Amino acid sequence: MTAPLRILLSRVAAQKLGPPLAGHELISFDEARATEADIAFVSRDVTGLSTKHKVLPATQRAYEALRAAPGLRWLHIHSAGVDRPIYQELLQRGVQVTTSSGANAPVVAQSAVLGLLALARHWPLLLAAQREHRWAPLIASGLPRDLQGQTAVVVGWGPVGQEIGRLLQAVGLKVVVVRRQGGMALHDALPSADWLVLACALNEQTRGMIGTKELALLPAHCGLVNVARGEVIDEAALVEALRERRLAGAYLDVFAHEPLAKDSPLWDLPNVIATPHSAGFSNANEERVAEIFLENLAHWLRGEALRNLAR
Repeated sequence: MTAPLRILLSRVAAQKLGPPLAGHELISFDEARATEADIAFVSRDVTGLSTKHKVLPATQRAYEALRAAPGLRWLHIHSAGVDRPIYQELLQRGVQVTTSSGANAPVVAQSAVLGLLALARHWPLLLAAQREHRWAPLIASGLPRDLQGQTAVVVGWGPVGQEIGRLLQAVGLKVVVVRRQGGMALHDALPSADWLVLACALNEQTRGMIGTKELALLPAHCGLVNVARGEVIDEAALVEALRERRLAGAYLDVFAHEPLAKDSPLWDLPNVIATPHSAGFSNANEERVAEIFLENLAHWLRGEALRNLAR
């Protein structure tokens, strides 16, 4: 019989996961015996409103509990990416880290396509006119280009990128894929892009991937959608391209520093839709994350390979 595991997790997660964890020792992040944990689960309530740049006290205490557990062998996290410094630190320490990649892919994809459609249909102009109680038909400000037949260059072909591609094809766009293996080369794809959609992981290859040179390769009518990570783009170069109308517009859910500074020009540019890293939020994500964790827990107990293992 497998010995009970000492599982480090929040009280909220322990209550919601319930019976599947019966027989194991559940330890909260704020308990002194957190240092005894074998495995851990970081659910959304643990990170809360913290970002990787601004860690709030409650989240910091959870991170310190992870650092202080010398026998920690496996950590499962609610996010798809492992770019928070704590996760990188644990990986370097030899802890196996698994992600919830795919759990929020449909929601992120829907948000990305929403942003693209809003820009394509000149929604920012229409909303600005509404706030001013101004009747402003698009025939006066410039007719939107038909989406049918346009080309979307999607960078990253994981669960999010694939779902974005499926949805865009459903509304008549041609999808060109840029990925590490088997896709088109980035610089070859950019000149043909009507839309550049970033859905890739952040790593040493993708950090700063879209800079002045890449933005200059895009047609002036091109729109940009970023649901990847803010550090994938040179933000200063992006602001300059948007201001000078060398890029038609952008939907941005992620930024180089989060929260986005109050004085950032991205808040006020008329051709930008900026949202607070919320593209993947929905009320059913928590359940999907829990399912991935419990599936991996079963694999762990049987000595099998883990799903979504970070490298």
